[in-house]
Amino acid sequence: MTADELKKLLRLEPHPCEGGWFIQTWRAEETFPKAALPARYSADRAAGTAIYYLLEPHTFSELHRLASDEIFHFYLGDPVEMLQLLPDGSARTVILGQNISSDMHVQLHVPKYVWQGSRLLPGGSFALLGCTVSPGFDYADYESGKRESLTQKYPQAAEAIRRLTMTD
Repeated sequence: MTADELKKLLRLEPHPCEGGWFIQTWRAEETFPKAALPARYSADRAAGTAIYYLLEPHTFSELHRLASDEIFHFYLGDPVEMLQLLPDGSARTVILGQNISSDMHVQLHVPKYVWQGSRLLPGGSFALLGCTVSPGFDYADYESGKRESLTQKYPQAAEAIRRLTMTD
C-alpha cells in the first residue's frame, strides 16, 4: 500500500489548516448545546468526531492546540514523532507506531490546550493515523502555533518547534 493508494481509497483531501491529508469519517448526530458546555466553547458541538489523517515525508502536522481532548490512533505505515508542549512549560516527544515493546503508542491521548504537532520519523514513507475528538472538532476551536512565541515559552524544544511550524 502506498500513500497515493490510501489517498484514493479513503478519499483523503489536503488538510486546510495543519498540513497532511484527512477525511472526516464520523460526526455524532447528538450535539451538546453551548449552555451545557464549558465557557471555552463558542457554540454547540457534536458529541464527538473522528478523522483519518495521513502524513508523508514532505508533510507534517503543524503545532496546534484544541479546546477538546483528542485520541490519536496509529493504523499503518511508519512511526510518527509527536511533540507535545504542555501548559506548565514542559515538553515531551512521543512516538506513535506499532512497536509497543519499544515504547511506541498505537493510541495516545492529547489533553485539551496541549500544543501538539507531528511528523514522520526520518526515513519513513507514510503513516495513516486516526483522531477522535470529544466534544467534537470544530475549526473555531483550532489555534495554530506561532514559532516565535512557542520558542520563547519552550526554548528546550526550539528545533522541534521550527520543524513543526510554517512561519511566525
